[in-house]
Amino acid sequence: MTHADPAEPHLLLIEDIVTLIQDETEGVPIRTVKSFMTKIPSVVTGTDIVQWLMKNLSMEDPAEAIHIGSLIAAQGYFFPISDHVLSLKDDGTFFRFQAPYFWPSNCWEPENTDYAIYLCKRTMQNKTRLELADYEAENLARLQRAFARKWEFIYMQAEAQVKIDRKKDKTDRKILDSQERAFWDVYRPVPGCVNTTEMDIRKCRRMKNPHRVKKSVYGLTEEGTPSQSPIRTPSHHCRKGTKEELQKEILFLNTQVDRHRMKMSKVAESLISYTEQYVDYDPFVTALEPSNPWTSDDPSLWDLEASKEPGQQRVKKWGFSLEEALKDPAGQELFLKFLESEFSSENLRFWLAVQGLKRMPQQEVAQRAQDIWAEFLAEGAPSSINLDSHSYERTSLNLKDPGRYSYEDAQDHIYKLMKSDSYTRFLRSNVYQDLLVVKKKPENEQGRRTSLEKFTRKQKCNCILRHLASLMQHMNRWGRTSTFNRKRSKQSTL
Repeated sequence: MTHADPAEPHLLLIEDIVTLIQDETEGVPIRTVKSFMTKIPSVVTGTDIVQWLMKNLSMEDPAEAIHIGSLIAAQGYFFPISDHVLSLKDDGTFFRFQAPYFWPSNCWEPENTDYAIYLCKRTMQNKTRLELADYEAENLARLQRAFARKWEFIYMQAEAQVKIDRKKDKTDRKILDSQERAFWDVYRPVPGCVNTTEMDIRKCRRMKNPHRVKKSVYGLTEEGTPSQSPIRTPSHHCRKGTKEELQKEILFLNTQVDRHRMKMSKVAESLISYTEQYVDYDPFVTALEPSNPWTSDDPSLWDLEASKEPGQQRVKKWGFSLEEALKDPAGQELFLKFLESEFSSENLRFWLAVQGLKRMPQQEVAQRAQDIWAEFLAEGAPSSINLDSHSYERTSLNLKDPGRYSYEDAQDHIYKLMKSDSYTRFLRSNVYQDLLVVKKKPENEQGRRTSLEKFTRKQKCNCILRHLASLMQHMNRWGRTSTFNRKRSKQSTL
């Protein structure tokens, strides 16, 4: 048995277990299995290995035995004969033990040239079981490009090894081929599998020199003595939290657990619906009517948006949300008239007053805040609004030191009230529905012309004027000529 490096004690334990598994008397029976017209030499089943591990390592749970066996297989000590993924399965899958020559304890550090020779050798053997997998074919092509200058030497090495292998017994050659494949499955694993041979280079250096004195940021220390930072103290010196602090932490964690979170699918659906809703208003996606003022010299679109007579697109946008209706001056005015018809206009007037308060000069904020309170919230206010007790108390406390955002809670409450009640009735009202009627030729679109149309019309007018001027000149000449001819005819008759 080849002993492991003292720097890797875990390999000693694994190799002891693998040696016991292969014991002729107490180990797993290794046998040759007949399969159709061929024989599969020196194999064991995954079930045999799992049962042996449970019996000899005092395990009651098969899952634990499978886990331990998979860790051993990941190091390449035994492997499935028909799969590149090194893991143990509790079924009839056939496994084969690795030769001690290929054990990791020999501190193998194979190079890419060795891997290139192995892959090149596989392509020379006309065997179905030795065909390259997709990832191996990609690796071979990559290595061939990397070693283009010495590929002839690699090919010669592969040819020489193939000639030597052909002289061996067929059964031995089959076993050796599978063991060599398993060796490279450890050091060049299948994409997606963990490479168990990779280690941190700094950790390797410490393991090779366990007794050396190493430098620390805070001075020289022995290997076994941990250096302490002057800023961070050890955990056993930390002050334990008090009962109140622990209760606050528990309350915070419970709040985070109960916090509302949306699924990514719901967020995606909301984003898609929002995009579909506003696609007609995006100048990068949909051509604007009458024209895009940013790409032309026609400001007609801005004039239409600023006009008090809304177009079809503007009216349709009011139905998206209450925010869109209030952003448009025409929509805001129409919504206010609707609320007046329902005798609830004080809600919108309060909301607009608070919006104006946020934009006022600082020296006028305090007085305006008191005026809003007297008009909408004080006892016997002329335009009293319906506010819940919580928002009322918060607002009254804020007015002890009035500011721009003293009415934030009250404004949010009124906005939600209008959105859930008045706004839905506004969308169903005849006032709004009449504006949504699509006309064949809306009045506000009459007379719209793009800059090109205006230029063309101007040129046509100029041409007509020039044509009329030339006609007038011809008529004047014809008139003068006819007058002269009449005078001559009169003189001749006399």
